[in-house]
Parts: sequence; C-alpha cells; structure tokens
Amino acid sequence: MKMIVGLGNIGPQYKQTRHNTGFMVVEQFAQKAGLQFTSRKMEAKLATGQVNGEKVMLVEPTTFMNESGRAVGALMRFYKLDIDDLIVVHDDMDMPLGKIRIRPKGSAGGHNGIKSIIAALGTTEFNRIKVGIQHPQKTTVVNYVLGKFTEEQRATFNIAADHAVSALFDWVDGKTIPDLENQYN
Repeated sequence: MKMIVGLGNIGPQYKQTRHNTGFMVVEQFAQKAGLQFTSRKMEAKLATGQVNGEKVMLVEPTTFMNESGRAVGALMRFYKLDIDDLIVVHDDMDMPLGKIRIRPKGSAGGHNGIKSIIAALGTTEFNRIKVGIQHPQKTTVVNYVLGKFTEEQRATFNIAADHAVSALFDWVDGKTIPDLENQYN
C-alpha cells in the first residue's frame, strides 16, 4: 500500500491558505482518482482505494501542522508500511511560487510539519513533494503562510498543483523518485 500525506491545518479558517498546500494537492489527487475522505483514524482523515491497481491511502492529519507526525507515525506503524511507501506533500516558502521539487529525503528546512514527521518516524529518509509558495516580502511569515493566495498567485499555484498531482500518479504507478526528480524539477 502507498500512503500519500498532505500537510495542512484543520478548520474552515485555514481552508485554501498557503500552508494548506498539501491538503489542496491531495484533495485534487483524490478527486482525479475517484477517492473520497470517508473515514477517520489515528488523528487523520483517510481516503482509500485502488489507483491503477495499487492500493492507496490518502491522509490529512487532523492535528495541527506542527503535530502532523503523530498521525503519520501512528498510521505507518499500524499498517506496517515501509518508508519507501510514504510520500508527503507540503508547502515550501523558500521556493518560488509555482515550482515543485521532489526529494527522497532531506532536512525539515524549517517546516514544522516535516520536523514533526521526522521526529515521529526517526528518519529524514522519506519521499516528499514540496510546492513553492514563495517567501513573504512585507509581512510576517505566520500571516503569510496562513493567508490565501491572491487571484494571480492562485493561477500559478494551480499549475504547480496539477504537476504535483501528475507526479503523485507517476509515483503510485512505480516511477522512482530519481526519475520523478528529473521529470518534474
């Protein structure tokens, strides 16, 4: 089974914010794959089903971003998943808006959701799709990441989200992370 985790914050006040990039990408993947978030388990909303013959579980932690590892670690242990069967989608403000980067491992880079997952799993060796949201120019980081995209930014984000969803389908189909890095970076 492949586990795709989107990072974000729960609650209507956070819907469509930059920090909920992971949720938005995973929800778009779910829609295209015909999956629905219908259950809750271990502090997460789940959607499960078959995608091109592969069993897939989509995960949106219901903890806040900074505690995402609680849900991810518990689900990984419960389902006895191999670290190679995990991919996490999240925002990255140190990348230009609209750029995606696929990585098989790495540091948290200051992202508290990733820090939490690293702590819960005890490793940095898990797959990620980072979606650039750009660094704020004239506002605090907190206000920026918890703010919504402008109309112009949203158009650029939507293109990146489409690429991230395509990369997720390719990953589920068995393409390796190095192949995906070369194709989408």
